[in-house]
Amino acid sequence: MADQQPVEFKLWLYTPSLAGGIIGALVFALLTGLHTFNLVRNRTWFCIPFVIGGLFETIGYAARGAAANNMESKMPYIIQSILILLAPILFAASICMILGRLILRTNSGSLSIIRPQWVTRIFVAGDVLCFLMQSTGGGLLAKAKKQDDVDMGEHIILGGLVLQILMFGFFVVVAFKWHWRVDAKPTPEAKSGEVPWKKYIYLLYAASFCITIRNLCRCVEYGMGRDAYLLTHEWTLYVYDFTLMAITLLICLQWYDPNIKPRTKSTNVEIGPWS
Repeated sequence: MADQQPVEFKLWLYTPSLAGGIIGALVFALLTGLHTFNLVRNRTWFCIPFVIGGLFETIGYAARGAAANNMESKMPYIIQSILILLAPILFAASICMILGRLILRTNSGSLSIIRPQWVTRIFVAGDVLCFLMQSTGGGLLAKAKKQDDVDMGEHIILGGLVLQILMFGFFVVVAFKWHWRVDAKPTPEAKSGEVPWKKYIYLLYAASFCITIRNLCRCVEYGMGRDAYLLTHEWTLYVYDFTLMAITLLICLQWYDPNIKPRTKSTNVEIGPWS
C-alpha cells in the first residue's frame, strides 16, 4: 500500500525566524524568572508546574532560534516541537490545583460538585494523560519513516489536545458551579476577605480561556494537516501559542499569595503541595 512506503519527514515547512525565537525565549525567560522568584519567596510549591512549563517554553523558543541557521538538524526541531506543545499542560495542572486550594481556604467543600481533595487529583491525572499522549505523538512525528507513522503521530497529538479540551472544559464547569454557589451562599471564611477568592476565580477563568483557545487552535492546526496554512506559516504559532501562553503566565503571577495555601485547623500546618 502507498501509505506503507518510506517517506522523508520534512522538518520545517518554512524558515523559522531567528528574531522570533530570540524574542520568544527572552519573554519566557523573564516570566519564568518572575515565577521562580515568587515561588521561592512565598513557598507556594504547588505552582512549580508554572516554572517547569515556563522553562519548556524558554528552551523551545531558543531551539526555534537555533534552527534558523540549522534547519537540517533534527534536535532543535524535536526540542521546540515537543516542549512548546507540552508546556500548556503544565500551566493547566497548576491552575487545577489553585481551584482546590480556593475551595479549601474558603471552607466551601460542601458547595463543590467534586470534593476539593479530588479536584486536584482528577484533573492533574487528566493532564498527565494528555502530557503522555502528546509527547508520544510528538516523538512519533520526529522519528517518522512511513506515512503511517506521520498519520499516527498527528492523530495521537490531536487526541491528546481534544482530551485536554474536554478535561479543561469540565474543570471550568466545576469552577463555575462552585463560584456560583459560594457567591450565593458565602461561608464565613469566604466573607472574611483573608483570601480574595473572587479576584482569583476571575483570573482562573482568564487563564483557562487563553489555554482553551490555544488548544482549539492547535486542534485545528493538526486537523488540517501538514500542508495546510497553519502549519506552513510561522506567524500563526506566535499569535495563538506564544502570545496566549505569555499572557497566561503573566496572569498566573497573581497566584503567589501565601494565604492561598491550605492549612489544617488543628495544627495550622500546610497541607502537601499535591493535595
